[in-house]
Amino acid sequence: MTDMPDGPAPTEMADHGLSRFFRNQTFHFQTLRALNDIAANGADLNEVLTAISDIPDGDTDAWFDAFSGLAIRTEDRIAACADPLSKGYAWLRAHNYWRTAEFLLRPDDARRKTTWTREIAAFDNGLKLAGIAHERFTIPYGDGRLRGIFYPGPDGWQKKPLIVLVGGYDSTLEELYFVLVKAAHDRGYGVLTYEGPGQGGVLREYGLTFTPEWEKPTSAILDYFETTQFRPENTILIGMSMGGYLAPRAAAFDSRITGVVAYDVLFDMGGIADRYAALAQNPAAAKNPDLVWAVDNACWTLGVSTMPEAVAAIRPYTLKDVAGKITADVLILVGEHDHFVPAAQAIDFEKACTAARSVETVTFDTLSGGAEHCQLGAQTLWHATFFSWMIRRFG
Repeated sequence: MTDMPDGPAPTEMADHGLSRFFRNQTFHFQTLRALNDIAANGADLNEVLTAISDIPDGDTDAWFDAFSGLAIRTEDRIAACADPLSKGYAWLRAHNYWRTAEFLLRPDDARRKTTWTREIAAFDNGLKLAGIAHERFTIPYGDGRLRGIFYPGPDGWQKKPLIVLVGGYDSTLEELYFVLVKAAHDRGYGVLTYEGPGQGGVLREYGLTFTPEWEKPTSAILDYFETTQFRPENTILIGMSMGGYLAPRAAAFDSRITGVVAYDVLFDMGGIADRYAALAQNPAAAKNPDLVWAVDNACWTLGVSTMPEAVAAIRPYTLKDVAGKITADVLILVGEHDHFVPAAQAIDFEKACTAARSVETVTFDTLSGGAEHCQLGAQTLWHATFFSWMIRRFG
């Protein structure tokens, strides 16, 4: 008989996979965000895993070095590649890695300008070499310009509803391609993406900061589309993240929007700002990347200088008094463990949509994989929900 070695019982030796990339929520979430673009050829799994393997949890400089280094390595390999489609996808991945590298930089960091230039150039190279049909445009707005990209669908897309997609508190116009455009194109839809004040290039290039009156930039974008294309029978506006406030706000004032999706819901930003303000009272908060980034981004995108000013500026961003004006079909998406938006805000929004043609709320739990903010890491789940809703409501 062979003697059993001394040691813990088999049950104590059990090994398990990991549910998180970092203990810090921002680092974990932004890793998921980079990986989320895999399905649309905007990332590769082991490229990202290799990049994060040398990042100390919470070290923002190491984050920049890792992802900018990955972007450069990805670009450097392109010259030796003979396949145009592979080149195009490599440029799209490089774009995403530059965007990810830039994300945690302070607004006044000198590295932002160069990184921004390289991420836009990489994206444009990617679309061109991958043969992705698109039309970039800018339109006058206030003291600057709004940016947009229209992606026509395959033959027959004009007979389907037009999907319009806008981001949120920290998104960029180019990123929206990976969020939905490819998935929509595969299903026969055309997609209009745009940025308003406070977002992406509109903020960086023209200095325009957020406005709670989101119907104004949205109306300007829809006017442009009607002038250059046609007026769709149905226009479906999806707002991502803070867009969960922006899109419903626009729908409350523009009857051309016949369907609106809060992806995810954001009913009242003031309540969220109060939570961050309370956290800031802790002396240790100054070292917390989650809070530092949130406050920096608020001041930058709102055009203010201090946390109290940011909280005051955010208070008007509530759907409380306007949700009752929405007459479109409404789809509300909720992540059970959304670290930005309390799930209870979905209930408040649903109750307030008293004039909507229909209201559906879908909550993604932990076991589904979609419990994070905007279902990051489980893109196929919200896509299935959204496109099924589109078929039921618009044929």
